Amino acid sequence: MDEEDGRRARVEDTSFSPKRCLAWFREYTTPVEPDTLGPEGMEKFCKCIGVEPENVVMLVLAYKMQARRMGFFTKDEWLKGLSDLQCDTIQKLQFKLDFMCSLLNDQNVFKAVFRYAYDFARDKDQRSMDMETAKAMLQLLLAKQWSLFKQFDEFLDQSKYKVINKDQWCNILEFSRTIFNDLSNYDVDGAWPVMLDEFVEWLKLARSKSDVMTPLH
Repeated sequence: MDEEDGRRARVEDTSFSPKRCLAWFREYTTPVEPDTLGPEGMEKFCKCIGVEPENVVMLVLAYKMQARRMGFFTKDEWLKGLSDLQCDTIQKLQFKLDFMCSLLNDQNVFKAVFRYAYDFARDKDQRSMDMETAKAMLQLLLAKQWSLFKQFDEFLDQSKYKVINKDQWCNILEFSRTIFNDLSNYDVDGAWPVMLDEFVEWLKLARSKSDVMTPLH
């Protein structure tokens, strides 16, 4: 191989190839459903790139693909997301994982991923998201971002709510970003969903109880 051929081979190796990307996709699909990567294929894919399925980077990847169902990637979604990331091999995607996580540091991207997560994770037969799924998604997205997350999680556990609707979902993010830990800037007459009014009441009550129980030295 002369120098010119060697240079061309290196360029071809670094540039994105839809054909190579599709061949990679087929490693995780079955002959019965060659155009859909399902839960078993997803498990294998996660293992190959060295990422736990519940890692937030998988949500960012799904967002890049605009995947419609959790646990599934279609051929078109796969090609859309990975051509956007310019990844057609395991190594290239592994190299991009840190970059994908860092995208969440941008507030606008985080908001877009947070909103996307609602439609992605909910059962498509239901208009709302069931509480178990909602709690898992909130844990994934807000546990490290929101200092009141633990209290909110406890509140949901003991509340009457069995599902979360989209308005509540979007407002939880807004609340986590704007309301101080001491709740001093919470406006009772604001346009927050009732769920968040109830959380504030619950938290104030819990804090007043713990104040009463804390002996003065």
